[in-house]
Amino acid sequence: MTQRQRHKQREKQNRTRRTLLAVAGAAVSVLAVGAPAAQATLDDGRTAEPGATAAVAARGEAYLETRLFFGTERPDGGPDVTDAQFMTFVDRSVTPHFPAGLTIQEGRGQWRDSNGVVERERSYELILLYPAAEARTRDPQIERIRDAYVTAYAQDSVARLDEPTLADF
Repeated sequence: MTQRQRHKQREKQNRTRRTLLAVAGAAVSVLAVGAPAAQATLDDGRTAEPGATAAVAARGEAYLETRLFFGTERPDGGPDVTDAQFMTFVDRSVTPHFPAGLTIQEGRGQWRDSNGVVERERSYELILLYPAAEARTRDPQIERIRDAYVTAYAQDSVARLDEPTLADF
């Protein structure tokens, strides 16, 4: 493959990543706006007076939450990524960098491909929490995870969503 072809391929991957990130961001926004408001309750379980505002104390340390979205269908027409393959990937490529813990959720995803076709597939969401002070060292590790999955399973991209949060363990 020539350098020009590699450059074009990277440009296509970057466009696809931007599209996936936009879709993921829109989905998070819709969920956040559409989520029902929780009703304040007293310690004994009774509902607070109408109009009362529950004071929420900020608790925890500054952390970053990174969510990675992995598709399982291969654009090249190869067999779908199996559960066993995905878990082996996590064991080899993710756990060594995040041994303190992570969360994996199974799901169904959809996105519009570069030809305008809506694709639907089985997917995984990987959630990583790490101290905000570690962001500079974690970022390249996360990018290597994304690149490794794209390469290993012939994917167009792995979407990434980062949000600051507070965590208390």
